[in-house]
Amino acid sequence: MAATKKKVCLIGAGPCGMSALWNFADIDGGNKVDVTCYEKQSTWGGLWNYSWRTGTDEYGEPCHAGMYKHLWSNGPKECLEFPDYTFEKHFGKAIPSFPPRPVLQDYLEGRWKLKEGLSKCIKFNTVVRHVQYNETDDTFTVESTNLAANTSSTEKFDYVIVAVGIFNTPHVPGFPGIETFEGRILHAHNFRDAIEFKGQRLLIIGASYSAEDLALQCLKYGASSVICTWRTKPMGFKWPEGIEERPLVQKFTGKTAHFKDGTTEEIDVVILCTGYLYSFPFMEDGLRLKSSLSLFPANLYKGSVWLGGGNNKLFYMGTQDQYYTFTMFDVQALWICKYILGKIPNKPHSLKEMKESAEKWVKERSKLKNCHDDIDFQTEFIKDLSEDTGYSPDAIKARELFHTWEHSKDEDIVTYRDRCFSSIFTGTESPKHTVTWLQAFDDSISAFAKVAEEKSHSKKGS
Repeated sequence: MAATKKKVCLIGAGPCGMSALWNFADIDGGNKVDVTCYEKQSTWGGLWNYSWRTGTDEYGEPCHAGMYKHLWSNGPKECLEFPDYTFEKHFGKAIPSFPPRPVLQDYLEGRWKLKEGLSKCIKFNTVVRHVQYNETDDTFTVESTNLAANTSSTEKFDYVIVAVGIFNTPHVPGFPGIETFEGRILHAHNFRDAIEFKGQRLLIIGASYSAEDLALQCLKYGASSVICTWRTKPMGFKWPEGIEERPLVQKFTGKTAHFKDGTTEEIDVVILCTGYLYSFPFMEDGLRLKSSLSLFPANLYKGSVWLGGGNNKLFYMGTQDQYYTFTMFDVQALWICKYILGKIPNKPHSLKEMKESAEKWVKERSKLKNCHDDIDFQTEFIKDLSEDTGYSPDAIKARELFHTWEHSKDEDIVTYRDRCFSSIFTGTESPKHTVTWLQAFDDSISAFAKVAEEKSHSKKGS
């Protein structure tokens, strides 16, 4: 008599969830595991799907994605390239190192389509409402709603993998007088097109990657001026004319922003680049991860297994702050798949061992002082998962590329996207774009592929 398959609930079909589906298909093929993936959007891709909608979607649900027009990668593609599916393999040629959003989405989908039938495992337009653990039979009850059909259902699973990401619930702080500000106010999550702000004076609240990118994006598309205001420390880049940094805004009167250094400025638009909240409202209290943005949230063995309940059968993916992205999700997905299939060597035998391991990582995280420490820490995290799974050891070579990338941003924040890197896996150096990022206004796949066709060469990196 055939053994009963393990039933796995996977929540989310973005890059994390799709890596889980891909790896289950690759190492099991449905023999021992039956995976059901719930995805609230109508297609896979998660945050990489662009939508003009903000606030709520067509079903009245909160919009998950915060993707905007004309986004280009802010890190080298060579740092997120899959070992088994290179950009050259996908496009048939080398392409520049900093692709626009449609190119990256096409690359992701190219790999997913290698495994036939992945989409058959996904219940699209379906949102998970509640997940609870049942001690009596060591299972999870998952309640969901098919938004298109307006029907609800309940199903039991042996394992649950939460892969909804951490960049979908905006953190929106308040400031004195902002409620009477005489201009536009929005969070970066609802930013869609920089052209909207042509000729306007912008105040960007925040000092991280979103603030940096939206400041440059808006200046590129014609904003008259941009002020970035910081709470802890300035970004400190050598900004082009039109962008400056000031200490944290203290209050608003009319259209006037008052800053901590005593200066004031008339502005037209406030963009809150104030980050996101970890939000898993569909999980029952004992299963819900609660954390601020972190390179290693507490209570997760190997950054993956939830230690607060669920008998080590609940997993969180992609909850780390991210330097590595696609490859980190992929090795984490492979680790979770092998863990469920009982293929992780030297697996701890007690909850005590697992908690000690997690606490050790959290302690090391607390010692990090700058972005270069962060890069090394996350590299070690990926290395740790790779050693358990046999994932490509070359993936961690992205460490040095990340360090170089950070230095190039310090040298010139406007031109760092014009640099060329070599693939870790093929050795091919990327070609230069025909124009600089500041002059590149066509972000279509056809335009970018044409550049690659005209400029591609096979010079090998050292």
